[in-house]
Amino acid sequence: MNYYVYILASGYNGTLYIGVTSDLVKRIYEHKQKFVDSFSNKYKIDQLVYFEQHQDIESAITREKQVKKWNRVWKIRLIEKKNPNWNDLYQEII
Repeated sequence: MNYYVYILASGYNGTLYIGVTSDLVKRIYEHKQKFVDSFSNKYKIDQLVYFEQHQDIESAITREKQVKKWNRVWKIRLIEKKNPNWNDLYQEII
């Protein structure tokens, strides 16, 4: 099974949300449909701007915690290295 660390944004250079999941398509769909009353729902954060795949849950959770601790500039660099235009990557994963 694969696990994913992902970053959602409210828009270009917007508010960020970092999460981890074993089902990326389903989880992003849940964010987009506002199924969960959460930070991402409250601030309209539903654009998938970055994700990375891990082979085990421990490494995914460790990475999620690491990225969450980073300052905003580092998070933006991580996003823009793979997605310089902040495109919503959801259509690419479904």
